[in-house]
Amino acid sequence: MQHLSDLNLAETKVTGLFGYPVEHSLSPAMHNDAFSELGLNHVYLPFSVEPNNLEQAVAGLRGLNITGVNVTIPHKQNVIPHLDKLSEEAELIGAVNTIFNDNGSLIGHNTDGRGFIRSLKEETDFKADGQKVLLVGAGGAARAIAFQLALEGISELLISDLDTAKAQSLSSEVEENVDIEVNTVKEEKVETIMDDVDLLVDATPVGMDPHVDVAPVVSAEVMHSDLIVYDVVYNPQETVLLEAAQQAGAEAVSGLGMLLYQGVIAFEIWTGEEAPVEVMRTALEEGIYED
Repeated sequence: MQHLSDLNLAETKVTGLFGYPVEHSLSPAMHNDAFSELGLNHVYLPFSVEPNNLEQAVAGLRGLNITGVNVTIPHKQNVIPHLDKLSEEAELIGAVNTIFNDNGSLIGHNTDGRGFIRSLKEETDFKADGQKVLLVGAGGAARAIAFQLALEGISELLISDLDTAKAQSLSSEVEENVDIEVNTVKEEKVETIMDDVDLLVDATPVGMDPHVDVAPVVSAEVMHSDLIVYDVVYNPQETVLLEAAQQAGAEAVSGLGMLLYQGVIAFEIWTGEEAPVEVMRTALEEGIYED
């Protein structure tokens, strides 16, 4: 483990996090452990940026030659007008969670959806081609996942949300921007269609600590053994939905992977190096499950 005294601070590359608040973020530990593991002269710092200071903070990336930052609540949408360019997925999703300073040109990325896909591929045998996916939820996480699944080339996307209008709006947006069939499913109809679903993604906070005893969005009785069930909630690591999946003999995947791989992808964008995934995973697990 390297220390500041081991580094040439005049040449240290700075990365960090723009958010408000940022005190409880797990990103500094995850990234600093990764930099240390690879012996990189980089540091990751949390910056508490109030909304009315966002424009000045972004300008500071150029002025101070900061390599890049992650962006979290409440800045993911509001940061976009201050950037020079957006990646394809960031433009589609309409939100940025990673900025890379490319010689003074600020490029906005969204690694949330990409992190989800990478987690899915690393932890299961998922292949997008020909797959029918049911996505429960239509908020920020669901939006990133919906567009990324569409870009991956799945055959059909079904979206269900308590707010039917939100589900319909997201469905229309995805279908208008990507060549894919998208349909909405009313909440009360979800359990009637599960026989044909290959991947179930719960992008809602249902089952998140401390509300761990609520009913899952889909019961074990209607799941089949070839189903992959992905819950974006990562605390607890085994949610009520994932317990139901295991009861049904389906494959169960925790949202810790999405959190991990969105950070891994940001790390690789900033450094051009292959991220030490297991070091980053350990930092997250220690921060979440051992506190």
